[in-house]
Amino acid sequence: MGRGVEQIVQGAVDGLAAGRSAAVVGVLVGERTEIRGAGPGSPDGDTVFEIASVTKVFTGLALAKQVVAGTAALDEPVRDLFPAGTAMPARGGREILLRQLAQHTSGLPRLPKGAIWQMIRGFPNGNLDPYSHYDEAAILAGLADTRLRSLPGERFRYSNLGAGLLGLALAARAGTDYATLVTESVCKPLSLTRTGLGEPVVQGHTRRGRPTPPWNLAALAGAGGLRSTAADLLTFLRAQIECRDEAIRLSRQSEHRINSSQAVQLGWMESHLHPTIGGGRRIWHNGRTGGFASYLGLDPDRRIGVAVLSSTSRSVDGTASALFRALTS
Repeated sequence: MGRGVEQIVQGAVDGLAAGRSAAVVGVLVGERTEIRGAGPGSPDGDTVFEIASVTKVFTGLALAKQVVAGTAALDEPVRDLFPAGTAMPARGGREILLRQLAQHTSGLPRLPKGAIWQMIRGFPNGNLDPYSHYDEAAILAGLADTRLRSLPGERFRYSNLGAGLLGLALAARAGTDYATLVTESVCKPLSLTRTGLGEPVVQGHTRRGRPTPPWNLAALAGAGGLRSTAADLLTFLRAQIECRDEAIRLSRQSEHRINSSQAVQLGWMESHLHPTIGGGRRIWHNGRTGGFASYLGLDPDRRIGVAVLSSTSRSVDGTASALFRALTS
């Protein structure tokens, strides 16, 4: 490693923070933790950001927690978790199973039925949150008219609808709501004190730097509604690297192969990297909302973790990749 960890992390966060944007970068290297922030308001490890689709790894772990507790099964039909009579799409005689929602193999479309039209209609009227009107009744009613794009369990098709439905199903089985489910089953056991749905966030910005209101994913919160801090996310990554918890091990062992170099676990994506870009395994997820971008990833074999948070919706994946390269060189 040509530069020290402090210089690597500071260089990364300085590159993200420009204009009115706030950014925080945190890394784990062995037993060491380093967090640096930059931008308006002097953000730090306790500053709250929308983490967007990084939420999916929390939802996947909540599923694993219920499986370990014996209150749900990976291959249980989703319809079993909802009231009798709830319409649930199927194809080829196959029902959607819980694991398929976490691994994006359910065949469900990326978005709920009618979502594109809702976005087009809402934006001119000043509603920049495309998911805010999707309550549980709307989601479940829409399933009756939803056609699966492939046989359940066959193909990887990324689906925010599927991940959001998983959050609803797990909360229904627990007799609570998604926010309470994640708090009780994931956040409290891991001592994540600033992760949840209601935490106030810094000001978000569009790709062009314009201020934009926070997103509220309503009943689809399990797909991308959580808010968190770099400090909490590094604590989460540390637990993933140590892998002492039975539910964490289950969430990582249960996978669907996409191709020879990629797989999807319960929420996490896994990539096997070519030697020319460092080699090894990368377990990761990224995310973006209208005003934020995020990345969470780990190299479990080298005991390296990276969390990147930005208050602008431009992707931070490039910054995260550069961090991994710098920390392993």
